[in-house]
Amino acid sequence: MTVLADRPAPGPKPDVDPEPKTRAELIIFGLVVGLPLAAIAAAVPLAWGWGMLSWTDIAIAFVFYIVTGLGVTVGLHRYFTHGSFKAKRPMKIALGIAGSLSLEMSVLDWVATHRKHHKFSDKEGDPHSPWRFGPGFRSMTKGLLYAHMGWLFESERTNREKYAPDLCKDPDIIKLHKWFPALAVTSIFLPAVLGGVLTWSWQGALTAFFWGSLVRIGLLHHVTWSINSICHVFGEEAFQSRDKSRNVWWLAIPSFGESWHNLHHSDPTCARHGALKGQIDLSAGLIRIFERFGWVHDVRWPTPERLAAKRIG
Repeated sequence: MTVLADRPAPGPKPDVDPEPKTRAELIIFGLVVGLPLAAIAAAVPLAWGWGMLSWTDIAIAFVFYIVTGLGVTVGLHRYFTHGSFKAKRPMKIALGIAGSLSLEMSVLDWVATHRKHHKFSDKEGDPHSPWRFGPGFRSMTKGLLYAHMGWLFESERTNREKYAPDLCKDPDIIKLHKWFPALAVTSIFLPAVLGGVLTWSWQGALTAFFWGSLVRIGLLHHVTWSINSICHVFGEEAFQSRDKSRNVWWLAIPSFGESWHNLHHSDPTCARHGALKGQIDLSAGLIRIFERFGWVHDVRWPTPERLAAKRIG
């Protein structure tokens, strides 16, 4: 009989999941990245040259951008990844659904990847550092492109059990992970359904699909990826951090406050990223509303003492 003490101790879990991305997944990534990018390129001539933009299209695209964007910033990022607050179960599920509708990754994969990013931020092991190839104009140009979207096409997958063990044990998150393909399909085609119903025409469905799905997904993705690329190279540094995270003011509104990236890397669990005067943080404002309604609690708001301790100068 073998006693427990005689069994070899389990080794540390590897950073990379044993099961890499399949060719089908990489092709899908290519379509999700390429088609919205092409739609963004065609958006201006279609809107002003051919008049293929209605107030219905604008409303549908705006609502979906707000819901899915805040699903990423408040849900996937500040709640699931960093635990900046605690949420009641209905709110947890709602945030998970909203984040999944962004078509970025499932909750499990998004969280695992981002936690690995923080562990190795701008060092070897970071999944998407723009400093991957070193300094210098050519290296940084290549690094910015890689950090922005090139890293998505790597076949390696971050180990979920190592970087998101808490979520791997959560039945609700496992269900959301399994339902991610269905949620992605819903996010792609629901705008077209709404456009068709609201205008009662196939033209309305088509233009709603173009603006509410393709353009909206493309804009949200590139804003999110800009945090990985632009906000680790350009901008201002106000707080001490062990990486090259920076603040980029002109991304604050479309990113819902995520571009106040320097404080976030200085104090990752803080619920407000834009904590200084004049720094608009719409995600923090939504968390404040949720807190007042009693839907979230134990919010890690910044304090003057914590900010002063990390402030440069």
